[in-house]
Amino acid sequence: MPLLAKLTRNLGWKFLSLALAILLWFAIVGEPELATSVSAPIEYKNLPPDLEMSSDVLDRVHLEVRGPSGKLRTSDLGNMSVVLDLESVHRPGERTFTIQQWNVNLPSGVILSRAVPAQVRMRFENRVSREVPIRVRYSAQVPAGYRIASQQVEPSTVRVIGPESRVNRIEAVQTDPIDLSNVVGESRFEVHTYVADPQVRLASSPVVGVKVVLEKIP
Repeated sequence: MPLLAKLTRNLGWKFLSLALAILLWFAIVGEPELATSVSAPIEYKNLPPDLEMSSDVLDRVHLEVRGPSGKLRTSDLGNMSVVLDLESVHRPGERTFTIQQWNVNLPSGVILSRAVPAQVRMRFENRVSREVPIRVRYSAQVPAGYRIASQQVEPSTVRVIGPESRVNRIEAVQTDPIDLSNVVGESRFEVHTYVADPQVRLASSPVVGVKVVLEKIP
């Protein structure tokens, strides 16, 4: 009798728990598995402090995932991203990273089938900087009967910074075009400078002053 009493104690709660467990099991097992694809951003962490990526940086990857239909319909898929840890990169050269399940912050119950591309190869170079001259551009000819007597750029150089090989290829930076069609005599302009290589950036202010002096042609 004591054993029977123990078995029948809180019998209603036990039946309720069993019923809930059965319903949960049916909800999971009875839910069909689906597959879908999403475009996810690539995030980089632990970038080496003195190195820069000189290859084209891949910013998104195509992911094919599968899981219960309820999981694939949630908004969590829109929050997925691929995280590549660069902690092991300590010197210049090429490194290849394979996108795997643990690289992707997937919702619970969702599995990564494949990534396109499946690997990301990056080239790392030393970060360097140097001073380069500024080349002034003009968008229109000077007024008829005039010519440029002198031009002065302040500052005359700017510092650029980036991967070593790309910085070494920069011969000069250009200003935005200056319109001289309505200038007679002396005029000063504040213009932005532009670096043609997207991997190289300005380390100083992009704005420079240009003073242009026109004179009549004798």
